[in-house]
Amino acid sequence: MKKNMVQWMIRFIWLSTFAALTSIFLFFFAVKCNLGQLFGKLPSYALLENPTTALASELYSADGVLLGKYFRDNRTNVTYQEISPNVINCLIATEDYRFEKHVGIDLSGLVRVLIYSILLRRNAGGGSTLSQQLAKNLFKTRTQKYAGHLSHVPFLQTLIVKVKEWIVAIQLESAYTKKEIITMYLNTVDFGSNAFGIQVAAKTYFNKTAAVLTIEEAALLVGMLKGPTRYSPILNPKYALQRRNIVLYQLKKYQYISSKKYKQLYQKPIQLSYKVDNQNQGIATYFRAVIRSFLLTWAKKNHFDLFEDGLKIYTTIDSRMQQHAETAVQTHMQQLQYKFFKHWQGKNPWIDEQEREIPYFIQTSIKKTDWYQALAQQYAYDPDALKKYLHTPQKKMLFDWQAPFEAIQTPVEAYQHHKKFLHTGFMAMDVKTGHIKAWVGGINFKYFQYDHVIQGKRQPGSVFKPIVYAAAIDNGYEPYYKAVDAPVTFHLQDHLPPWTPKNANGKYSGKRMTLRQAMSRSVNSITAYLIQQIGAHTVADYAKRLGITSPIDPVPALCLGASDVSVYDMVSVYNTFVNQGVWTKPLYITKIEDKYGNTLEEFTPVCKEVISSSTAKKMIYMLKGTTEEIGGTARGINKKLKEDNDIGGKTGTSSNQSDGWFIGITKNLTAGVWVGGEDRCIRFKTLAEGQGAVMARPIWEKFMLKIYEDESIPYHKERFD
Repeated sequence: MKKNMVQWMIRFIWLSTFAALTSIFLFFFAVKCNLGQLFGKLPSYALLENPTTALASELYSADGVLLGKYFRDNRTNVTYQEISPNVINCLIATEDYRFEKHVGIDLSGLVRVLIYSILLRRNAGGGSTLSQQLAKNLFKTRTQKYAGHLSHVPFLQTLIVKVKEWIVAIQLESAYTKKEIITMYLNTVDFGSNAFGIQVAAKTYFNKTAAVLTIEEAALLVGMLKGPTRYSPILNPKYALQRRNIVLYQLKKYQYISSKKYKQLYQKPIQLSYKVDNQNQGIATYFRAVIRSFLLTWAKKNHFDLFEDGLKIYTTIDSRMQQHAETAVQTHMQQLQYKFFKHWQGKNPWIDEQEREIPYFIQTSIKKTDWYQALAQQYAYDPDALKKYLHTPQKKMLFDWQAPFEAIQTPVEAYQHHKKFLHTGFMAMDVKTGHIKAWVGGINFKYFQYDHVIQGKRQPGSVFKPIVYAAAIDNGYEPYYKAVDAPVTFHLQDHLPPWTPKNANGKYSGKRMTLRQAMSRSVNSITAYLIQQIGAHTVADYAKRLGITSPIDPVPALCLGASDVSVYDMVSVYNTFVNQGVWTKPLYITKIEDKYGNTLEEFTPVCKEVISSSTAKKMIYMLKGTTEEIGGTARGINKKLKEDNDIGGKTGTSSNQSDGWFIGITKNLTAGVWVGGEDRCIRFKTLAEGQGAVMARPIWEKFMLKIYEDESIPYHKERFD
């Protein structure tokens, strides 16, 4: 009887074991096949072979410096060789110490979890291997995308997800090496602060690459994987330190470090160099924002996602020249703003033609802003609530040249504060290639995001005059041709009264002078004489041919630069003179690659001969006159710039000192500057303080001095041929 009982028990155990194993096998098979759509699909083999993660697209300067990124998730992949061994050791010791021995599922780990967590009710971890965690991170196995009809059943839902991750982990182990798996894992995980992947995490928290992370730095980052928020060294430094030391203990436990080393590292405080990637920070912020629209259009046309496909965009910007340009802008604009505030002595700088403050200026102009329009829609059915919001004090970060500061102000008061600042746009381009080497669209991108290089268009004043002279010379006049500084009257149509442009000083000398002398001294009457002789339509046509893309009204007032233009266009116009009459469209991108380094498109300059080389050469001679002729508007240029060097250029000041300009040429570099208020009514009251030679030219000078001082930059002093 006892013998039969034993045999029955043995048979029962065998049958039960067989049934259990068969059930497990069938359940695995059903999950893998998604039987009856009950369990949800698994990632395809094609996806397993080519897993995709959202990669930030990166923007590089011509000299190989990372200018910025475009991303939803800030992620930059690295290879195994580019990851410090300290990171690898910390990760294995903490998350999966049997990583090198299992094939995706750690059976001993599962048994440990079963015994400790379920039977003994003690926390023993989740038992997930790095391969399983990678499956979860890479393919989002717990999302609705992979859900089936049974995926919402309690307990069964968890079991199905786990089985899926086991299956995918095994598939990953068969498709990839251990090094490839650990690399993919470290490239996908979230470290908080919008830092995805170990490379961005190293840059964000320590301002270094993943390859050079120390043991304690690696331990901190790996420790954060348990909970990027809870163990953040920024948000919860106490917990972050505790977690880091647990990782260090794991290193000691598995003999990656000695007990002595552990004690040394344990005592170390957390030392960070924390900086989150931000589109408002870094160099060339305006440039990056402006070309973003081009890149979005290009990506859509070529079926890429700018924010996820990890494109590499190579620009023409030289990071060294860009830095010099930004420094020149900051130095001069800070000084100029101080003078502007002192000039107005606490009064509001928005004035009319009679220099009287414009009433209700802030109340009127604020309604034109995008943020006001958005608020108006939000409060469309409650105007009183909108009014209350605009006049309710709140904490505001305000711009100041010394340092941004926090103040309690109403949105209207904050708007009024920022409205008093002067702005600028600066661009420099290579004469031969058309490559844009520096681009500064404003004084601070975080607070003033409107770009004054290509978006902003303002009256150029006398900076436009070389176009008039080029048209005249191309139509038979010579630089040595003499004209009289006398009143020139235009009889206008539509019953308008006759118009006689005045010189800047309001006087006419009555003297005969060459065209070179006239342009160098910026004599309005002689420019008016020329436009009367060749016709405003001819001048407008030449303006278009030379590179002006904004509307040009063919009216006599063109002699004073009446039509609005951009810095971008005006620099290309002057560049045409230096480039032997060949107009070159300013170029800002040379190449776009995919994430694998394959070239997707290369960009070359668009060039067109628009005036004869003879006329262009004469225009160089004319522009040099401003630095050489007696009374030339650029005679005051820093002597260091003129030593063993040829320089040409032109200042420009619009009516009422609303706009100050300077465009300078050398043999190999053309650069231009505009300075003015956000609105034309925001200005200096006097020509002495508001002219282009004072407002704009110093930026160009400071920039060029730095360029010539920097021996690493391939632009040097040269003579024109």
